[in-house]
Amino acid sequence: MKKIVIAIDGHSSCGKSTMAKELAKNIGYVYVDTGAMYRAVTLYAMQHGQFPDTGIQEDALRTDIEAGRVKVSFKFNAETGRPDTYLNGVLVENEIRQMEVSNRVSPIAALPFVRTLLTEQQKAMGREKGIVMDGRDIGTAVFPNAELKIFVTATAEVRAQRRYDELLGKAKTKEEADALRFDEILKNVQERDYIDSHRETAPLRQAPDAIVLDNSHMTREEQNAWLLQRYKEATA
Repeated sequence: MKKIVIAIDGHSSCGKSTMAKELAKNIGYVYVDTGAMYRAVTLYAMQHGQFPDTGIQEDALRTDIEAGRVKVSFKFNAETGRPDTYLNGVLVENEIRQMEVSNRVSPIAALPFVRTLLTEQQKAMGREKGIVMDGRDIGTAVFPNAELKIFVTATAEVRAQRRYDELLGKAKTKEEADALRFDEILKNVQERDYIDSHRETAPLRQAPDAIVLDNSHMTREEQNAWLLQRYKEATA
């Protein structure tokens, strides 16, 4: 069976990464979480004082990126069966999923020099095909000629609830759980939608030849079966 590139785009908290990971595992493809790459760069900026409350220190971040000081990589986790994200060799999978990073990732992802760096890395990853990649601009900017493009969406309220449940499940203490606020998460989802779709460089948009999947009322099993069927049709 021929190998193809599968590009999965869509709004934040739609479950793109989860379905992309499951598909890649089922068909033996390489999975790349591009959202994790942008989150890792955001975490780097926060760690190095390049994202103070007064705004992003773009010049400092640009200098570090151009000097090769920001390196994002993935390593397969045998226990979970999925790749973990590393920033400059340090495991940051849990850190990049926190609300503090979520609240700041869209402005970082909108920076042209950040997108240029990560887009080139992503293109290189897909040259041999046999890859599943999810993000915001995979089917439009990274792989415009991908053989299968999926655009995933769901209502903001459904996406916020999913994000709330995910963070609640990761909370290590009662204090962490009690600190979670659904309205704050919903606001974050809505703000990210606006920033992602209005940024100057590679804004979030549906590719003309993408297949739309609204999974607002689908179970994980249903969406996985739907996606696997699209893959079979694309490789028939």
